[in-house]
Formats: sequence, structure tokens, C-alpha cells
Amino acid sequence: MAKGKTSVFFCQNCGYESAKWMGQCKACGEWNTFVEEIVDKKSVSSSGKQSDHSDAEKRPVPLSQIEVTDEERVTTGMPELDRVLGGGIVRGSLVLVGGDPGIGKSTLLLQVCRKVAQDGLSVLYVSGEESPQQIKMRADRIGEFSGSMELYCETDIERIRNVVEQRKPQIAVIDSIQTMYSPSIASSPGSVSQVREAAGTFMQVAKTLGVSIFIVGHVTKEGTVAGPRVFEHMVDTVLYFEGDRHDSYRVLRSVKNRFGSTDEIGVFEMHEEGLSEVDNPSEYMLSGRPKDAAGSVVTCSMEGSRPILLEIQALVCHSFFNNPRRTATGIDYNRVNLLMAVLEKRLGIRLSDSDAYVNITGGLRIGEPAMDLGVVLALISSKLDIKVDEQTVCFGEVGLSGEVRGVRMAEQRVAEAERLGFSTCILPRSSVNSIKQPDGIALIGVDNLRDALDAIRNL
Repeated sequence: MAKGKTSVFFCQNCGYESAKWMGQCKACGEWNTFVEEIVDKKSVSSSGKQSDHSDAEKRPVPLSQIEVTDEERVTTGMPELDRVLGGGIVRGSLVLVGGDPGIGKSTLLLQVCRKVAQDGLSVLYVSGEESPQQIKMRADRIGEFSGSMELYCETDIERIRNVVEQRKPQIAVIDSIQTMYSPSIASSPGSVSQVREAAGTFMQVAKTLGVSIFIVGHVTKEGTVAGPRVFEHMVDTVLYFEGDRHDSYRVLRSVKNRFGSTDEIGVFEMHEEGLSEVDNPSEYMLSGRPKDAAGSVVTCSMEGSRPILLEIQALVCHSFFNNPRRTATGIDYNRVNLLMAVLEKRLGIRLSDSDAYVNITGGLRIGEPAMDLGVVLALISSKLDIKVDEQTVCFGEVGLSGEVRGVRMAEQRVAEAERLGFSTCILPRSSVNSIKQPDGIALIGVDNLRDALDAIRNL
């Protein structure tokens, strides 16, 4: 090893530093997350500089004297993206966009640059992965660009910072954070040290100059953004682009947002000329739904403030194996097993000798408890060969005693079902008492799974 350099181990999950390799991180408790990096002791990164105490203006301020004003936002020209961001791009914000390779992250941000540049804003697109010619070819497929938009292909953080300070764009895009490096750090681009240094530099630029910065982040095989977990804590907003890259539909989900609500989603469709917005996700999720088919049930999920109707499909058949096969797509596998155990215990429906497959159509992954009643009724429908009325929607949380518990925002769910023409809604009885009786849809309140089974039999 060269003189002046030393080997240091970093936790990829939280960034904890250790002089030796450890199986378990002392800071976050994760196993097998330490990686070795070579650090040059002589070099001093910007994060390691001593703070300047000569600034006499930086003093504690009483909370009562701080004036709060509405954030200055810029609309992107894409209502689905504005919804996920909380109403638009906040000045001086740092937004992380993650997703699988080829999912459309760069395409989405290039479309945002095109729209805001046409509105008269200055934009700087920094790429560390593509040449200007490659970006131009992709831009030509999206449409004609006008306004003040500049390309800059560079991976050196200090050079990028100097260009941003000189040009002072209103919006900047960094594609991607894993390709950026600081010459003062000896480790390779994409390492824990480099990602942490790059994130700190861009955060400082965004806050001091008021530049709104979008950062593209690669994801690991587990689906999380590559690099230290502290990276996601540093940014203001974290967006994940989900979906199968072989499918045309994409879902943009907000998992962190300091300027708006989390768990908001935006639905897009990929075309040759770029991404187009899906204005009515419920109609898209229910398109192609089979009629008079056992095992198919419509339920309603709340994604942030938006109700979305989804189809849950279940297939239950006799198993020829010692251990029956269970598969869950779009919903937690352990939750499905729990609901099947409740069915067998509380209703006496034997499922221990059956293969069970549960699927949420449309490619969404839902973790809301309100989906429980839909999953249970789909399993019952397939097992007993009961066809659920196609004009019926249901939602509710199922407890271990077989009770159906109330869920939040029941009135918005019922209104969405009524808007799409559904005639019947099966929901918890406690939720029926808390909402106003609508005119176009009949409400059936249930207390337990026995009531829900009787309801679908009598429809």
C-alpha cells in the first residue's frame, strides 16, 4: 500500500467507519454490510475541513421570531409529477430519483427539463454516463427543446460545483450520483465515501445558491438506492420509479418528502417519444378485468391522498405436494399466509392442503391493511367457486379474530367507487356509521368474515 494511504471499512447501510472488518455494524445492526476502501490521509475532503467560527452572524434565533412563508414552487408541466412532489419543485430542494436500470429515470428528468426550459427557466443537465450526442439523440425522440438548457458531461464534483456557481441555473440534474467523484478522496466512484461526499457537496450548493437539484441514484438488487443509507436522510425528497421495464406502465412513488405528503404516486406510460401521464389510474388498473370469474375481487387502496381501485386475483387449488405452494405478487407474502390461517380457523375453510396464488394486477405493490378484506374474499371466491358481483367493491382490515376493522378515509374510497359506476360496496360497519350515505351506491357494513361471506353469497 502506498505511503500515506490506509485501509478503512465502511458500512454500506449507515456509513459507519471502522478500522477493521466486522460482521455486524455497531451503529445500525446490519450484517455483512462492510466494504473496504483506501483513504489518503494527506487529502482533506470538503466535509473534513474545520468549520469557520469567524462568522458572527450565525447565532441561535428564538423560534417565535422565525417567519414562515410558503415555499416557492415551480410547476413541472406534468401534474402527476407535481402531485408526487407535493405541488411542484421547491426552490433549493434536493430530490433523489431511484429506480431499476432502463425504467425511465433519465427520460423523466429530461422531459421535466424540456418543460421548465420552455417556461423560461434556466436548466443545467450534468451527465456522468452519457455523451452530449447520446443525450441529444434521446432528446430528439422526446420532442423539440427550446429555452435555456445546457448540457455538461463531467464526473468531477469540484468542476461541477464551479460550473453551477458560474451559471447559476434554477434547476440542475445530476445523472448519476454513483458516477461522481472527488479528487481529494482516494476511493473509486460509487463508494461510500464518494457518494457521501458528493451528496454533501450538492446539498450545500442547493441550499446556498437556491438551485433545485435532481439526483439520479442507482439501486441495488434489493431495490434500495446504492450507497450509504445516510444519503437518503440528507436529501429533501426521495422518489422511486417502479414497474417492469418490459411493461409500458411506470409508477413514481414518494417515500420521503419534506415539502409534502409521502406515499403519493404518479402513474406514467412509456412510449417511443417518452413518458405520458395516466390521468385516471383506477380505470387503467381495472382495464381487462374478467367478468363472471371466481377469484376476482375489486378493492380500493389509498395512495397518499388518492384512492385507487385495484383488482385482486386469487387462485386456490388442491396441492399434490407435501408442502403446498404459496405465491403473492404485489402484496406481502406473510400477510397472505396470516389471512389464510384466519380463514381456516374462523370460517373452517380448509386451505392447508391447497396451493394458493394471490396477485394484484397492474404492477402496484400495496402494503395497506385495507386490502385484507379484498384478499380474503378473493381466496373464498376461488376456493368455494363463488362469483363475486362485478359491480361490487370492498375494503377493510381483517384481525386475527376474524373481525373486520375500520380504515381511514372511507368516504373518499366510496366516492371513487361511485364515480366509476360500482353499485355495491362492502366495508366495515364502523366505517358505514362514520360517512354520509351516498345516492348511487349501496353500502353493506360487515362486522366479521362470516358477514362478508354472507354478503357476497346474497349479491
